[in-house]
Amino acid sequence: MVQRWPTRLWLVRHGQSAGNVAREAALRDALHRIALDGRDMDIPLSPLGERQAWALGDWFSRQPEVERPDVLLCSPYRRALQTIHLFREAGGAAGDDPICADERLREKEFGILDGLTTAGIAAAFPNQAEFRRLLGKFYHRPPGGESWCDVILRLRSLLDTISLHYAGRRVMIICHQVVILCLRYVIEHLDEAEILRIDAEANVGNCSLTEYRFDPGAGHAGGLVLVRYNDVSPLAAEGEAPTDAPDPVAAARG
Repeated sequence: MVQRWPTRLWLVRHGQSAGNVAREAALRDALHRIALDGRDMDIPLSPLGERQAWALGDWFSRQPEVERPDVLLCSPYRRALQTIHLFREAGGAAGDDPICADERLREKEFGILDGLTTAGIAAAFPNQAEFRRLLGKFYHRPPGGESWCDVILRLRSLLDTISLHYAGRRVMIICHQVVILCLRYVIEHLDEAEILRIDAEANVGNCSLTEYRFDPGAGHAGGLVLVRYNDVSPLAAEGEAPTDAPDPVAAARG
């Protein structure tokens, strides 16, 4: 039997970003728009987010080599790239392991709703708020943006690439909240109701670990089995505070 999957796969949300902080302030002050300059893809980590990324790398550096990644994949967004570089610098992976930024791992695109809070969407685009209510977040596609189904479509292609090039390797992916949820949907063969229930239970924590291990007994040809989800205990072990605010363009939680 030929193994098609990595032996280990970690999904990690980027560290706390300046956008996460701005979003919390906008909700606290009941604003319609989040106070940010520039593009979402250029939003950097907050100082706490930098410490979270370093702490996760430091925690991994003390694990046996077989418990550390040897393939690093990343969203091309600045906050994700900063996270994975800090992770590697802290010893979470070998310093000469290349970092591959893959645009298929980018944040869900929100189109005309970009940067609006839930109240802002209702005020500026009441028709879109109603469409979202009727269709649900899984299928609603705002003009110029993506539905969860659109994100899932590009992630199926990404997983094909991982299966082709990184079978038997130890792969870490640094990305975003909705991307992690959509990867779970594909890997675990979930349906709409199941993934939305998981989403409703809790936000994905910044620098939290979602981990899969290859099990040769899972299915006819083996498969990836979930070991842990949204685990922030490595941060606690390093003395860093966990955070879980959605990204600024996800003010309506995706």
